[in-house]
Amino acid sequence: MGRFSRVSSIIAGLLIIPAVLFAQYNNSTSSPFSRYGLGDLQSYSFGRTTAMGGATLASRYNLQINSANPASYTAIDSLNFLFEFGLQGNFASYQTNSSSMKTNDINFNYFAMSFRINHWLASSIGLQPFSDVGYQVLVNGSLDDVGEYQTNYYGTGTISKAYFGLAAMPIPNISVGMNVNYIFGLLNRSTELSFANSGYYNVQRYSKLRMRDFSFDFGLQAIVPLKDKKEIILAAVFANQPEYTDFASDVITKNVIYSTAYDQDTLFFNQEEKSKIKFPYTLGGGVSLTKKDVYEINFDYYHQNWSQATFFGEPSAFLTDLNKFALGAEWIPDRFSIRSFFNRVSYRAGLKYQQSYHSFGGHQINDFGISFGVGLPLYRSASTLNIGAELGKRGTKDHNLVLENYAKVNLSVNLHDLWFIQRKID
Repeated sequence: MGRFSRVSSIIAGLLIIPAVLFAQYNNSTSSPFSRYGLGDLQSYSFGRTTAMGGATLASRYNLQINSANPASYTAIDSLNFLFEFGLQGNFASYQTNSSSMKTNDINFNYFAMSFRINHWLASSIGLQPFSDVGYQVLVNGSLDDVGEYQTNYYGTGTISKAYFGLAAMPIPNISVGMNVNYIFGLLNRSTELSFANSGYYNVQRYSKLRMRDFSFDFGLQAIVPLKDKKEIILAAVFANQPEYTDFASDVITKNVIYSTAYDQDTLFFNQEEKSKIKFPYTLGGGVSLTKKDVYEINFDYYHQNWSQATFFGEPSAFLTDLNKFALGAEWIPDRFSIRSFFNRVSYRAGLKYQQSYHSFGGHQINDFGISFGVGLPLYRSASTLNIGAELGKRGTKDHNLVLENYAKVNLSVNLHDLWFIQRKID
């Protein structure tokens, strides 16, 4: 193992422990939409394809980790080891017909590593966010004979996904893969009702949802070789309604403050009731047209039937089926250029349209975004610094809903090294 291998190992070791901590305490959203369901669902794409509209299901680039489709792991070269980690910044403004606010969140996003086990089997392991909750909504009102009141809704938490994946090529140009996922995390949601008139009891409700369990998802990629180093890659992914164990607790209290006394009482208490959450089935397909070391064009369709998901045995009135369409491309002027650094840079762009899994009063929340970025080769190595940005909007001010305009900045580092080399001395 050379000097770069030792540096890669040190960086990996320094990042794994903080990454595990971030998996529990990371919170990369301030969106009021995260109040419902499991919060804001995070993108399934990693650094390189994030700048390509998130279109990644059919991508088989040999210097990337693509956990969205485990069949892609066999694309890595036999002596390569890849380690990748990413950061994400979200900058958003929220508008209703009567108010507005701005937020920003910058957090660790994911880490992953991948390597070949033998000439036909490859693997990957990683940790990434599945969903985030982070919101605070204040609602003011008044009632006859009661006066003014304020309701404060707020929540925090993250559901994370740790995975171990395997991929194999049982026959030439056909790759199949499977991820074993461990979903875990804690979501906190609270509601506080307070009255301007000190003679009325204030009411608080504090709810927690803790999740943990295993699941599986599967992937397929079929490679169709063409002339002049070109390929068409067809892809599919599938997960069949996994069930996760959850523990829900709920506390409702009331209190009132007099001039010289404080009165508090517990109205309801439920401590860690065990139940199940049934997730939706997932079905996705993709196609990619590539010319090695020159360009890659990807298209994805991704579907999850959240309308059939159940929480404590019941479907949610605020969830509907998710559909995502993504298109992206990468172009490299001259990967092996000696004279020009900019000719070796990867230039990326893409767009997405997503019908999200949130629905309010029969109005589904839609999300449209455009993305662009670059992959900067690091000096004297095959490692890459990926920088991407996404601009978009989600929701609408119609029907008393919320319009979100956002900008996302993604920074990821893909460290490449040659491992498993048997040294020979003459």
